[in-house]
Amino acid sequence: MTDDKTQTGNPDRQRISLSENYEARDWAEKFGVTEDQLRRAVEKVGNLASDVERELRA
Repeated sequence: MTDDKTQTGNPDRQRISLSENYEARDWAEKFGVTEDQLRRAVEKVGNLASDVERELRA
C-alpha cells in the first residue's frame, strides 16, 4: 500500500516505515547509516524511532 499524498497533517515521526523507499532512505540519512543497517535495526528492535536510534548508536 502506498502513501496517500493527498492526506496531509502531522506525520508520525515516532515510527519508522520501511514500506516506501524514500522513507527508508530519509531515515537512514537522518541516522547516518546505510538502508541495510537501518532495516536490520528495525528488525531487531521494532519500528519506534527512539529504539532504532538507540540500537544504531550502541
